[in-house]
Amino acid sequence: MKATIFIISTVVIFYLMSLLHKKYSYPYLLPILTSTIILIPLLLILDIPYAEYMEGGQYIQHLLGPAVVSLAYPLYNQRHLIGKYKYTILSGILIAMISGLISVFLISLLFKLEDSYILTALPKSLTTPVAMQVSETINGIPPLTAVLVMIAGFVGALLGPFMYKLGKITSPISRGISMGSASHGVGISKLKDYGEEDLSIGSLSMGLSAVVGAVICPVFVWIFF
Repeated sequence: MKATIFIISTVVIFYLMSLLHKKYSYPYLLPILTSTIILIPLLLILDIPYAEYMEGGQYIQHLLGPAVVSLAYPLYNQRHLIGKYKYTILSGILIAMISGLISVFLISLLFKLEDSYILTALPKSLTTPVAMQVSETINGIPPLTAVLVMIAGFVGALLGPFMYKLGKITSPISRGISMGSASHGVGISKLKDYGEEDLSIGSLSMGLSAVVGAVICPVFVWIFF
């Protein structure tokens, strides 16, 4: 019974937040962000343990796989665009991965973080399942990596649109590569506001970034640690 209540409550909250975002399409009203902000205080106020909530939440979590697969549809529709800009997309993802690793490494050194925390932060631009596996491989802390992945996603979804306006970035290729390679699933959920071209390039970049990052990240660690 409780599991059913948790499922219905989560779906209703997300639906209402989606309506709000549809009416006022500000980045900080992204449904996945506002729903999380509402759910966490509710669980704390009602004293509902996370494990108990996940008795129902796990069924929603299981829909993540089909949701990711559904991204193949816009990807298929835009296959001509991908074929035309394949070298631009591949080089953009490679540069994004390398610059992301270097920036995290330098910032971590600047704040004099321990090696374990640096290793934990390096895979933060990869999608969660891959990031946690890579983190474990390079002796990071997988659960903390998952948190950093979510933070990277929310930051990208919130700041990405402002950066596009500031830099006058109007190309679907540029927006898709930047968001997909830096902010994965949470970030590319924002790209649907721009159109199918952005969404397809973003989903492709997210997938390829996971593959490229899984190879480059351990090599980067081997060189610098």
